Amino acid sequence: MNPVDRERLSQRVAAGAATLQLDLAATQLEQLQDYLQLLVKWNAVYNLTAVRDPEQMVTQHLLDSLAAVPAFAGARRVLDVGAGGGLPGIVLAVARPDMDVALVDTVHKKTAFLTQVKAELRLSNVTVHTARVEQLQVQQPFDVITSRAFAELKDFITWSGHLLAPHGCFIALKGVRPDDEISRLPQGWTVTQVQPIVVPGLDAERHLITIRPNGGQP
Repeated sequence: MNPVDRERLSQRVAAGAATLQLDLAATQLEQLQDYLQLLVKWNAVYNLTAVRDPEQMVTQHLLDSLAAVPAFAGARRVLDVGAGGGLPGIVLAVARPDMDVALVDTVHKKTAFLTQVKAELRLSNVTVHTARVEQLQVQQPFDVITSRAFAELKDFITWSGHLLAPHGCFIALKGVRPDDEISRLPQGWTVTQVQPIVVPGLDAERHLITIRPNGGQP
């Protein structure tokens, strides 16, 4: 990514964040640009995402993930399941430095990339796990467990429910409203919110699906 591209893309990220009413400091915008640069570089070899064009990465990855940030307002400990190239986990960690973000993926080359991102962006609030989420064990459960394009909702919950705090919730980032998936949720779980979100520059449906255990606080 040459300096001209970086400056133009940086302006797009800043404009998108402003449209989303996110108050990001210059250092955070710089971190997002560094992350984008690493994603472009590593993607050429590691195939982290099918999106190759940096311009499209800004819209489909960075702004798409930033649009979800307000939904995590009360969270302090978040787990990104099937984190892949770090979406939304890395973006959440940059936007919310006060929040601890763990990322888990089974693929070593992806977690190697995430570990490199953590080091280069100096994200002290990030932890990376190479594991199957259903086998992951942690000392402290998570307020929110999230995923983006990871699995069907019932599998997402079944595999990672043991990691959720008693009054925590799942927030799944989905495209079109997944009514069929919602209808197949396992017993004991309820969708408490289906929130459409608008991603600047993206002409496609996006929804955040919030799921809680029955009896969990709304």
